[in-house]
Amino acid sequence: MGREKEDATEKAVLISAVTPEITEIQANEYLDELEFLAATASIEGVRRFMQRLDRPVSSTYVGKGKLQEIKEYIAENDIPLAVFDDELSGAQVRNLEKELGCAILDRTSLILDIFAMRAQTAYAKTQVQLARYQYILPRLTGMWSHLERQRGGRGTRGGAGEKQLETDKRIVTDKISQLKDLLKKIDRQMATQRSNRGQLVRVSLVGYTNVGKSTIMNLLSKSNVFAENKLFATLDTTVRKVVIDNTPFLLSDTVGFIRKLPHQLVESFKSTLDEVREADILLHVVDVSHPNFEDQIKVVKNTLEEIGASSKPVFMVFNKIDAYKFTPKSEFDLGPDRPGKISLRQLEESWIAKENSPAIFISAKEKKGIDKLRNDLYNMVGQIIRGRYPFTGFLWQNFEETE
Repeated sequence: MGREKEDATEKAVLISAVTPEITEIQANEYLDELEFLAATASIEGVRRFMQRLDRPVSSTYVGKGKLQEIKEYIAENDIPLAVFDDELSGAQVRNLEKELGCAILDRTSLILDIFAMRAQTAYAKTQVQLARYQYILPRLTGMWSHLERQRGGRGTRGGAGEKQLETDKRIVTDKISQLKDLLKKIDRQMATQRSNRGQLVRVSLVGYTNVGKSTIMNLLSKSNVFAENKLFATLDTTVRKVVIDNTPFLLSDTVGFIRKLPHQLVESFKSTLDEVREADILLHVVDVSHPNFEDQIKVVKNTLEEIGASSKPVFMVFNKIDAYKFTPKSEFDLGPDRPGKISLRQLEESWIAKENSPAIFISAKEKKGIDKLRNDLYNMVGQIIRGRYPFTGFLWQNFEETE
């Protein structure tokens, strides 16, 4: 169900179903993201296939006609891989492999592969392993339904043997249990580390993947956190102490979110995301140059709600203003004023007017707005410190008066 990391680029077709809830523009943007995911995993998308359906077909995801079209293209161009922009069942994978004659990768397994490639520490690797086994377990039936061989002989249950499927289920279940126990042990160690940090204010960077969180982390903390123009460049949580005008606080950066982030990953990475849940302020970083950034904001908000961090104070940081593309509407364009159709200044004014959260528009790449970001952070952290230690200012004031 997964792929190992390869040096050579592998060619693939990209496939999605367009349901009534999705517009054609959104469907193409989603396929753009799938192509970016594939490129991160060294897969080159050479052709896209979309089919409008009320719902994906239960047996083969797409209908017979579209399936035949895909099959012919794969055969004519010797394509070894088909990538689907949805999570497939074990039976669907098995049916598609049989029909198309190539390897099948769904969106979830692709993301899991990328996480496996990106994981650097033992903790991250353990979390990814757990997510993979949790993904595989319910699919074993579909993967093994074509195997009816029995294992017999002495020592087998009841003396009659058992199916390979039952053996594999037991192995996977045992592995999941072992990995959960290991993560609990590491979680206790990390909880102790967090408790040892004292009462410093905690600020956490959150956002969609590849929006520039690590670059902002480097600018604010003057550190060298790995940053790259690829999805999920950061998996492990990085925490740095930042001091602005003698006011210290802790700044953390963790894994980015994404549309249809596999539930297994959310579950296994919940402990990593404790930094987000325990933060005093969330810096929600947004790639304002992305044509679909408003949907990305919704994805992040939904994920924050899923991990129990939706009630945190949020400071919106709209990054990449240097890459924002403005194409004025023609006089015949009666559509809504979407981002890209209005100037950056209009976007800034309209966003701040309609949202309660404080916001700032910056370019981390060109270091525009960074001084204001530091100043705003300083004021926010200061407010929390004054609220946490309300007599601090009074004591210092009296001390100065007696000098």
